[in-house]
Amino acid sequence: MLKIGIVEDDFRVASIHEDFLSKVADIDVVFKALNAEETLKKLKEHTVDLVLLDIYMPDRLGIDIIEEIKNLQPDVGIIIISAGTDKKIVQQALQKGVFDYIIKPVSMKRFTDTIEKFKRVKEELEQKEEVDQTFLDQYFGHVSDSSKPEQEMPKGIDPLTLKKVVDILKTYDGITAEKMGVEMGASRTTARRYLEYLISIGQCYAELEYGIVGRPERKYFRKEEVI
Repeated sequence: MLKIGIVEDDFRVASIHEDFLSKVADIDVVFKALNAEETLKKLKEHTVDLVLLDIYMPDRLGIDIIEEIKNLQPDVGIIIISAGTDKKIVQQALQKGVFDYIIKPVSMKRFTDTIEKFKRVKEELEQKEEVDQTFLDQYFGHVSDSSKPEQEMPKGIDPLTLKKVVDILKTYDGITAEKMGVEMGASRTTARRYLEYLISIGQCYAELEYGIVGRPERKYFRKEEVI
């Protein structure tokens, strides 16, 4: 069970956050606080795993009480949820080791994704004697193709040929299966099979291009960001 404290000076926003948290399994909202003084008091009374911290509070800035929060509970995680976009505040938050920084208004998906990630990281750390590079790369967002587990290729898809197709895609702003076949030295049917496979795994997409005469051509485009 992940124990959470909500620090938010607007009780309506705090209620929204609590409602979002109800969508995530194994969550216990231990306390809600409206200002910095109440936050520190609650943390002396209750142990939590995570604090959702607002920046602009009536008595003090949330950014200014992070050290005090950590002194009271060194292992607590902090996620800032604030309308604050001031560069200096964001820099301070990052330097003080917050787990994430979410700018209001926040969508439920962005909110719950962050909570799920925090839960996952905490659980994995608790189970590990030592951390490896893969875990750290995932935590810090340095996930490259080489760090992803290799997927089993379906029948008729060769990994080396697939890489060649991907490399060719990168050099074109849209390419037909016929042109891909010429570039990779294979038939149009083979090229189309590889291109359609890339669509199935989310690495490219296709659009119909209508010429002046004749049937429309299906052109394939590489997605700019592949997760």
